[in-house]
Amino acid sequence: MNILDSIVTRARQHTSHIVLCEGEDPRILQAAARAANEGIARISLVGDAKAIVECASQANVSLDNIQVIDLKSSPLIPQLAETLYELRAAKGMTREQAQQAVLDPLCFANLMVHSGLADGSVAGAVHTTANVVRTALQIIGKAPMTRTVSSFFLMLFDKPWHSCPGGMIFSDCGLVIDPDEEQLADIALAAAESAQQLLGEAPRIAMLSFSTAGSASHPLVDKVVNASRRVQQARPDILIDEDLQLDAAIRPEVSLRKLPTSKVQGRANVLVFPDLGAGNIGYKLAEHIGGAVAIGPLLQGLKKPANDLSRSCSANDIYYVIAVTALQAASNSQSL
Repeated sequence: MNILDSIVTRARQHTSHIVLCEGEDPRILQAAARAANEGIARISLVGDAKAIVECASQANVSLDNIQVIDLKSSPLIPQLAETLYELRAAKGMTREQAQQAVLDPLCFANLMVHSGLADGSVAGAVHTTANVVRTALQIIGKAPMTRTVSSFFLMLFDKPWHSCPGGMIFSDCGLVIDPDEEQLADIALAAAESAQQLLGEAPRIAMLSFSTAGSASHPLVDKVVNASRRVQQARPDILIDEDLQLDAAIRPEVSLRKLPTSKVQGRANVLVFPDLGAGNIGYKLAEHIGGAVAIGPLLQGLKKPANDLSRSCSANDIYYVIAVTALQAASNSQSL
């Protein structure tokens, strides 16, 4: 069973409740119907019910197994508006502003998650990443003891030519532009948890750099080394290598030559990039030249899952992000 099939199978065992707020997009409708019909999750669509129904009809998508919540008439509006006011009053939001803001489908969907009316949310086929992340942070908030919310891609290497078949976590490829050593350590710790949840494996972390074990001297290398040591202090059980070049992270024979004392031994399943430029370029190289499948950007470090989509995503991409979100929600509830 490949990793995506495993994620789908495990998500089906829990049927978390996932809410989507872009139901006037045919891709969202197709993915939502597939997820609901296959028992991956219970699905709610939030928005203009008439427009959603019309779009579903045009796309030949059945809404039989999907709850459609109409923002023109939902009885949840007063409750969620008051919740939003309580969350944002300290930032200057008035009750009148909250009553207006709750009519935004993205806001409403995240309020459902915050209030326990849904287990997770998925958006980004229409909304920008900045909007998706800002709303999730303002409404759902950071997980306890979390300082940094970051993103990751689930990368799947399943082609005959892939020398390291299976799955990897690439982080951070979509959110934190230039993390300091504390933020980089937070990203690595969150990515380790993501690997455990989604890959079903113990994390083996490579902290990527242009240096391997001090082969180069530079403040950028120092940042990676110091972040690695923070991770080791927080989680001494995790296998992690400090400053490591990519080839030594994923090629056992190179690891043996460059770093015989490596803990990861060239078999990393978590690649932590030193900054957003490296991460974004790295995942796109793996996807567009290397032929890897990239699922994400997915968010880590929130109280409850709220995941982003690329606006160029396919219905298939959305389906798998729903499955990942459902599995994250199930893992989250089991850890409480």
